[in-house]
Amino acid sequence: MREELPASPTGEPPVSVQVWGPGALFTRPELKVERVSYPVMTPTAAIGVLEAIFWKPEFTWRPVAIDVLAPIRQFTQRRNETTGLVFLEDAARHGATVDAAGNRTQRNAVCLREVSYRIHAHVQLREHATKPAAAYRDQFRRRVERGQCFHQPYLGTREFSAAFAPVDEQPRQAITDDLGIMLHSVHHGHSAMSFSWFTARLEAGRMHIPRSGITATPQEV
Repeated sequence: MREELPASPTGEPPVSVQVWGPGALFTRPELKVERVSYPVMTPTAAIGVLEAIFWKPEFTWRPVAIDVLAPIRQFTQRRNETTGLVFLEDAARHGATVDAAGNRTQRNAVCLREVSYRIHAHVQLREHATKPAAAYRDQFRRRVERGQCFHQPYLGTREFSAAFAPVDEQPRQAITDDLGIMLHSVHHGHSAMSFSWFTARLEAGRMHIPRSGITATPQEV
């Protein structure tokens, strides 16, 4: 099932990579206590996978579509989490630690089983970039073909590691569904962090990602 994907502002098609793994957890933000996964990989999770494979300060990744290649299946998992946090700077300067056992809490998570996706994304140059986008796209393709990455990609949380490879002709799942409000991107400003959201929908196994979402601060979410 072939379908045109949006080109970049200069007319280039997106680069693509196939990722899969035994499990995934793309947490819905509206459920504060229990971890419940979206049925599809989120754009921010896709960016995490792409940056694990290839990242440079001269550009950012802009996902445009995610294809679902495996049936959507769920399973439940009980996870130990800690409510205590320590910042790296405090740990380095003052030897701060966290009492993991004393701050442990058990939470149930609804995760995804045996997932497989095809990510399509554009290279979006920053102002200080010295190379054309095509150079970074070619570097990314070579790294995917060689199986190179800066660190192991993961699917939502680090416990669910991901494998990756060049795309093949595996068909998308024939699934159409409304996915609700989904996180589009995170913006790190000088004064406060803000988030962008969009209304996600799966059409014949493909979720299209708009160029931008509706921005809100953490207090407004």
